[in-house]
Amino acid sequence: MAADHGSEFRLAVLNPGGRDPEQDFAESTGAPPGAAHAPVNFHAYAACTGGTFFRDVAPASATGWPVLLLLRGDFRSAERALQLLQSAGRTVAVSLKETGLHQIAAQLSHPGRLARFIEIVRRADGCIAPTAEAADVYRFARQNDHGLAFIPTPYPLHDLQWDFSVPIQERDGIFVGTREWQVPSRNHAAALLAARQLSDRTGASVTVYNVDGRAGERLVSHLGFARDRLQVLSRRVRYAEYLRSVAQHKIVLQMDTSFVPGQVAGDALLCRLPCVGGNGAVDCLGHPVTCGAGRSGAELVEIASRLLADPDFYQETVADSERNARERLSFSGATEQLAHFFSQLPRRPTAAA
Repeated sequence: MAADHGSEFRLAVLNPGGRDPEQDFAESTGAPPGAAHAPVNFHAYAACTGGTFFRDVAPASATGWPVLLLLRGDFRSAERALQLLQSAGRTVAVSLKETGLHQIAAQLSHPGRLARFIEIVRRADGCIAPTAEAADVYRFARQNDHGLAFIPTPYPLHDLQWDFSVPIQERDGIFVGTREWQVPSRNHAAALLAARQLSDRTGASVTVYNVDGRAGERLVSHLGFARDRLQVLSRRVRYAEYLRSVAQHKIVLQMDTSFVPGQVAGDALLCRLPCVGGNGAVDCLGHPVTCGAGRSGAELVEIASRLLADPDFYQETVADSERNARERLSFSGATEQLAHFFSQLPRRPTAAA
């Protein structure tokens, strides 16, 4: 299915020195079974405009399109890329590639990286933030609001290839969306303990990923789940296969307070599932009835319990989530926001001018 960009505006997203290969989204948002990266997260900014995701500066510059430059590592590659792109007359906005608050703090805790980050953000023509909290960081670094936009990462909800939903009557159990024990703001242990309480109360089965080997197995063994109520997955699979697994469940549960863009909540949208908990951008915009913003853990458990037990409430919540996602996280809406944002930035003279 063709990308839903619907305008002449196209965006080059550049991750200099990154591992993801170049991916052109001019004709399609990408078929799920393919080996290419899914049109989600920062790839979605390119996909929604029918643009291209690059890892090398030269081909990104050669398009003549505006560029979203991703900042990662020690920021040296991005610093060089910014200089080359602007010298060639390209309009360049920047964004940190990892934008959870704990990730931003870790990246800016080194004096050299911090100084380089501030210099890049001030020299860039603009900054695009997938979360409101990241936008604040750019605002403070730039010391003004000019050339700054909060544009949440969109999801290909218009594309039937990316609808992984199964009939409601075939859905069963709880999928725990987090998996990082050692990141405090992920609250993974709290999510698992909440899932155990819900399982005891409703009889629902629980599925969780273990990525920590034997250490993770030992941690899970101490949670006290009833026999045969817990399924632990560990095999790495392609994204589409992962979504098919998630879609078999009735709800996605997390207690994440990292202020991330919201990949867990976005996965739930592609499966047409309610996502309970999480305070990321996609959580709050796509799942306002069930997100964790302003709600206690006890409130989230009650919401999850009702979703598992009340069919009418479940269907209403799913419909509300789909409606909000279409209105606020669609490819067409993101394209419009991106095109407007770049149209407001000053034009740079080309190298030949």
